[in-house]
Amino acid sequence: MEIRRLEGAIEALLFAMGNSVELGAIAKAIGHDTETTRKIIRNMMLKYKEEDRGIQIIELENAFQMCTKEEYYDYLVKLALQPKKAVLSDVMLETLSIIAYKQPVTKLEIEKIRGVKCDHAVNKLIEYNLVHEVGRLDAPGRPILLGTTEEFLRNFGVQGLDELPEIDPVQMEDFKAEAEEEVQLQLNV
Repeated sequence: MEIRRLEGAIEALLFAMGNSVELGAIAKAIGHDTETTRKIIRNMMLKYKEEDRGIQIIELENAFQMCTKEEYYDYLVKLALQPKKAVLSDVMLETLSIIAYKQPVTKLEIEKIRGVKCDHAVNKLIEYNLVHEVGRLDAPGRPILLGTTEEFLRNFGVQGLDELPEIDPVQMEDFKAEAEEEVQLQLNV
């Protein structure tokens, strides 16, 4: 039972680290000397090979790494080539809604509304093809103007920006009041 537990611990370490892990670090983590640890790992390497598993442990100088067996690379490529469904975080949705309702808009204008930097959110929205550059503002530095794309319209099921839902004036006042309270709390800290 002790060997199976040590193998499980080594497997967990190598899987979690992703990169190669030095033998001494593995030995220290499992509480054994390096030679015993090396024997356990080499035994694991043989088991993985015999059991025709999709993973293997490879030795790199005085370190070990868990990785995929070469014969399974085609499956990884097929998975990697599948289109990824974009998942929008709350921050990205908030940024996207500002762009949709205020376009054309600059990053600076978005940041004034949100109160925080928006570089990451905007870059992700551009990567997902929901937002694109629509021009440059005629001002110092000629900042980029952002707007939504046709992909945005398709994904949100509208044919044009005029079909976006109206903003409820009462709800807008509530949002403004909440934002002002938040600003006051931050100023008082």
